[in-house]
This record gives sequence, structure tokens and C-alpha cells, in this order.
Amino acid sequence: MSPSYIVVDKRDNVATAIADLKKGETYELGSKKIRLLEDIRYGHKFALEAIPKEGYVVKYGERIGRATKVIEVGAHVHVQNVEDIVDEVRKL
Repeated sequence: MSPSYIVVDKRDNVATAIADLKKGETYELGSKKIRLLEDIRYGHKFALEAIPKEGYVVKYGERIGRATKVIEVGAHVHVQNVEDIVDEVRKL
């Protein structure tokens, strides 16, 4: 069976769907079981761990955004709950 998502770096707190995923499906990542809270379209991200409001979204081992509200494990991670941090990252 081919994978349905990818995680690039062990520091990532999100995974990227490489197929359309359905709400309620469960995926294993090591010893973790992630149950999807909503449908996740191909190319979109879902949370592998709870991300607190103002916490960073990490993909490729790098900070790519900041949560605008608490993001639960298995939730869709996208523009509805993440703000851009490009200006912040440019300063690093």
C-alpha cells in the first residue's frame, strides 16, 4: 500500500497529504495514531500534534507559519488557522 501522506523532517508538526484523505480515517506515525478531524485534500496539511495559538507550524523542519488559533491533532492546517510569517523569517 502506498503512503497517503509525507513527513519530511522529524521536527515537522504537520504532514502533507499526497492523496485525498477522508474525515475519520486514522494514520499511524511511529507510535502515534492520527485520526483526521476533517477531509484533507491532496497537497494540504494536517496536524500531527496539537499546535497552540501563536505556536509555529513546522514543515521541512522549518517554521512556515503561526497558528491563529489552537489546531487540534488531525485538523486541516491552512489559511483558516495559520498566518504568514515571511517578514519574520526574512529577519533571521
